[in-house]
Amino acid sequence: MKIGCFGIIAIILLNAGITIALINHFDDRPTNIKDIFRESPAQANKADIATRENAITKAVRMVEPAVVSVNVMKTELVRSRSPFGFGFFDFFDGAPMQRQVQSIGSGVIYDAEGYIITNAHVVSGASQIKVVLPDKREFDAGIIGIDQIHDIAKLKITGHNLPFAKLGDSKNLIIGEWSIALGNPYGFLMNDSKPSVSVGVISALNRSFAPRADKHVYKGMIQTDAAVNPGNSGGPLANINGEVIGINTFIFSENGGNVGIGFAIPANAVKAILAQM
Repeated sequence: MKIGCFGIIAIILLNAGITIALINHFDDRPTNIKDIFRESPAQANKADIATRENAITKAVRMVEPAVVSVNVMKTELVRSRSPFGFGFFDFFDGAPMQRQVQSIGSGVIYDAEGYIITNAHVVSGASQIKVVLPDKREFDAGIIGIDQIHDIAKLKITGHNLPFAKLGDSKNLIIGEWSIALGNPYGFLMNDSKPSVSVGVISALNRSFAPRADKHVYKGMIQTDAAVNPGNSGGPLANINGEVIGINTFIFSENGGNVGIGFAIPANAVKAILAQM
């Protein structure tokens, strides 16, 4: 399948940018408003919860603690514009200036020592990386290795009692079996460190694409209709056994939102890339 077959449909990498000012805006919300909408799981009837347990909820409980938000600061060079726009001042037009840009992606801890998988495009060019766990612990992260071609990055944090998810075997996936996508889409708007969960099926296997302008090469990808959106990049795609079978990477979309065509790098390919780092 070639990308050209999709006409105007664009490949959307899933990391989303946001300014510090926007984040601060949501941090300033009144406390009483937060209290109004906060639910208390302790008040739920335990017997009722037991009747609603299933393979998917159990799988989510296994993977969710290891899904992290990857907050990235990048320095970008932009061209300044003269406020006058004519005459003598045009000589100074276009002088480069630096600005700090913040973006967010997802990742998954796969080792008790604090090693994390995410996409290379999430952390590429980062001047600072901060990882936030679902339990609200925050850590500075360093890049251990990065594969720009296959879009995989390996990060490291240092902490105690770190949760981690098991990397599964993506060799024998079945088209139509359940798939569970976890990540932090639009996490900066929700002001919440817990990941979102969406469920679908494996729609297709071994999807390969022509090399892109950004030089990423995507081969043998897993296609899923589980909803993935901006901010999901680097988050895990899991099976109902609570194993990570892929890393969510991009979607096909006409408007930037989810239309049920998402792609993940298979876990076996990820393990091979990590082994070379």
